[in-house]
Amino acid sequence: MFLSVFDMFKVGVGPSSSHTIGPMVAAARFLDHLRAQPFAVAGVQASLHGSLAFTGVGHATDRAVILGLAGFRADDYDAAKAEAELERIREEQTVMPDGLGTLTFNAKDDVIFDYGPPLPGHANGMILRGTDGQGDVITQVTYYSIGGGFVLTDAELAAGKDSDTGAPVPYPFHTGQEMMDMAERAGKSVAEMKRANELSRMAGADLDAGLARIWEVMNNCITRGLETDGILPGGLQVRRRAKGIYDALLAERGMNLTAPHTINDYMSTYAMAVNEENAAGGQVVTAPTNGAAGVVPATIRYWLDHVPGATVARMPEFLLTAAAIGGLIKFNASISGAECGCQAEVGSASAMAAAGLAAVLGGTTEQIENAAEIALEHHLGMTCDPVKGLVQVPCIERNGLGAIKAVSAASLSLRGDGKHLVALDVAIETMRQTGADMSEKYKETALGGLAVNVPNC
Repeated sequence: MFLSVFDMFKVGVGPSSSHTIGPMVAAARFLDHLRAQPFAVAGVQASLHGSLAFTGVGHATDRAVILGLAGFRADDYDAAKAEAELERIREEQTVMPDGLGTLTFNAKDDVIFDYGPPLPGHANGMILRGTDGQGDVITQVTYYSIGGGFVLTDAELAAGKDSDTGAPVPYPFHTGQEMMDMAERAGKSVAEMKRANELSRMAGADLDAGLARIWEVMNNCITRGLETDGILPGGLQVRRRAKGIYDALLAERGMNLTAPHTINDYMSTYAMAVNEENAAGGQVVTAPTNGAAGVVPATIRYWLDHVPGATVARMPEFLLTAAAIGGLIKFNASISGAECGCQAEVGSASAMAAAGLAAVLGGTTEQIENAAEIALEHHLGMTCDPVKGLVQVPCIERNGLGAIKAVSAASLSLRGDGKHLVALDVAIETMRQTGADMSEKYKETALGGLAVNVPNC
């Protein structure tokens, strides 16, 4: 199994990787399906199922599907062009994707929220349809958005294609134990093995440029969040707080007024800045999802801004190590809140960030594995219960606490020698089992937890 660092870290648009990026990717794939048909279609339709229906409005899923069917892509999203095209689609009731001409599409009627039982393959299911001139369906494909922007058709899911089918990589570890054993035999770090695997599929210059861009987008997202205030969209009237907190922290510097625990406020603020941008529909990096997009960048920013000796030159080591851990979690459990709750999103992100930080702080492979395990273990059982289906409450603050846990986990692991009782593989399997046992109302449906106990209007 090989998941590229660019599978785990994807440039996209908020507020959700599974509910926004995934449906946009699915729509792009459906357009390719239509282009390959021997017949012409006259119109398109979409139906959303499971979590995509229950929290689709709050996650802008309908908007993502509409823009995807119009030919927009998440990785080069232009907000101004998107707004203009949405207005045109509403007025003219057509979409005009390249190579398919003008297709009838009524945004109000042709995106259907189906609140019945979810489709059988995954909690995030959608069916895209092509119609003839009379409005009859002549082709359709079922897609599943399985978390982190990954999308599979029903046929691919049934065939087990959520895995790599390319040429073998030099270091094919599938578990944490295999990772440690392979590192010991090869005399390489986690990042060195991950880099070698990446280089078996791409040129070194492309890998380095891609990693540099990932951090650039992450850091720019933090900066925008720290510079922007106001009210987040969606109706909850949630205030952006990152800018105000950060301004206060900067004002307090040098005044001998700050307590040691104030460093936690910096970490929280960096993470909140990202997730406020995500909630506003801005450009973010899945890490490994949009809902958990703030944890890894916040941990990196903490390291660069507050840890002596930190240098951006070691950024690839951090990201490659984090991606290796994220790949283990996705392969053996899940990174989808709709599948396993927030333990699979912020929990996974915290484990990835803890591993990356432990690596750049000089940790051994055993200490890196231990750091990831500590962070994941202490997110086990965390539900996904967004108020009004928005990636705002409790998601924004939760990323801040995920970053704090990541730093604490890395620090604890480095205080030891890597020997510990609970293995990362055990924590991952426990997370998978816990997610399977968790009530559906606590898995991104907004039907339980804070979502029903907090007034949302």
